Amino acid sequence: MNSNNADVTSAAKLTPEEDPGNFTAGSIPKKILRFMLPVLGALVLQAAYGAVDLLVVGRFGTTAGLSGVSTGSQVLNLVTLVITGSSMSITVLISRYLGQKRPQEISPLLGAGFTLYSVVAAILFVIMVFFAGPLTILMQAPAEAVDLTATYIRICGAGIFFIVAYNVLSAIFRGLGDSRSPLIFVGIACAVNVVGDLFFVAVLHMNVAGAALATVMAQAVSVVFALLMLRKKDIGLHLSRKSFGFNHYSASILQIGIPLALQDLLTQISFVVICAFVNRLGLNASSGYGVACKIINFAMLVPSALMQSLAAFVSMNVGAGKEDRAAKGTRIGMGIGLVIGTCVFCLVYFAGDILSSIFTSDAAVIQDSFLYLRGFTFESIVTAVLFSMIGYYNGHECTLWTMCQGMAQTFLVRIPFAYVMSIQPNASLTMIGLASPLASLFGSILNLLYLIPFRKKLRAGVDRHEDF
Repeated sequence: MNSNNADVTSAAKLTPEEDPGNFTAGSIPKKILRFMLPVLGALVLQAAYGAVDLLVVGRFGTTAGLSGVSTGSQVLNLVTLVITGSSMSITVLISRYLGQKRPQEISPLLGAGFTLYSVVAAILFVIMVFFAGPLTILMQAPAEAVDLTATYIRICGAGIFFIVAYNVLSAIFRGLGDSRSPLIFVGIACAVNVVGDLFFVAVLHMNVAGAALATVMAQAVSVVFALLMLRKKDIGLHLSRKSFGFNHYSASILQIGIPLALQDLLTQISFVVICAFVNRLGLNASSGYGVACKIINFAMLVPSALMQSLAAFVSMNVGAGKEDRAAKGTRIGMGIGLVIGTCVFCLVYFAGDILSSIFTSDAAVIQDSFLYLRGFTFESIVTAVLFSMIGYYNGHECTLWTMCQGMAQTFLVRIPFAYVMSIQPNASLTMIGLASPLASLFGSILNLLYLIPFRKKLRAGVDRHEDF
């Protein structure tokens, strides 16, 4: 890297091999793990973040308030999921420019990104603030919690600019090879959220409104810290009025980001559909599925962190013309994912009942949760391959393909298989749970088969390339 690139990581005196933000040289396992672990930490904190509101309102608020936060947070989580998925396009593009030693492209890219996501935030503001009531009805909130759910959505919508800004800034730092700063941001947000929840809900007794205010305040504080840290980074940013607006960088962000957002959205919707299938099996099955999903949310953070890390790693190496290193890194990532995934599999498969008992003391619910986990937990192994491949393709900006294979998984395997299993006599939650790993196995096969034409395309455009 030249001096400008070295400045990107504020490590001008480090060699490329020593620089943790330079993925084009040095030990591949070390570089991937050093980047991945903070990403994983940030995802864990984000997963725990939403639970704080529920815990505090459940302890110091009302039952209706608990339902309001639970339902309202589903809307916020869906919005956040789409923003996080689409903003990965910024991570990929920044990494690509660094690998190509074109840091001068970063400033106009960020200007375009800030402009684009400001428009997105404005649209979300209007929807969540002025249409909170219809959204609440759409979510089928209980009658006692309709007003409280709308309040939660409306307040979070008023602060949506901070929520969007946080996710975009995190994507920027990861594109710069810095995954530790986003971990710091979300850690600060969690701390502020806990204090805010206790103050607004436990002390001022603001119930749902207090929880929502704490969420917005926490995101606002994390955004301020992120901007200050970005300003301290000597990355040669020269943002001016000319940097902002819609240009070809905007088109690149949308071209890469929209398929990612749609893929995440469809996957999330598929699990809502499966939930509807399970709900028909009775209250215990429904509650057991809900408990299982809480455990699954944490179990799936490892492949998610792996995918994000490989996307940045592959993109930077592709930009540097090191296709062989990008492919090798993906193989190593698969190995890391398989080792961790196997450990998660053993824990959930053999001790899923113990994990379920953390969330409920109802023996019947624990048993149903355990049954569903017995089928689903194979996903922790299969996704080591699937998510590594997705990271590889995303790093090549081949997000349209990743969206298509995701749709194929959802509509050809996951939903149909879960439905067929749910209508069987004495339907088994374990068999319904198998729908996800079977879909991921199908996706893995599709991605491996797609490597054949993909490698031919690479060989046609790249002189130096090693087989995946």
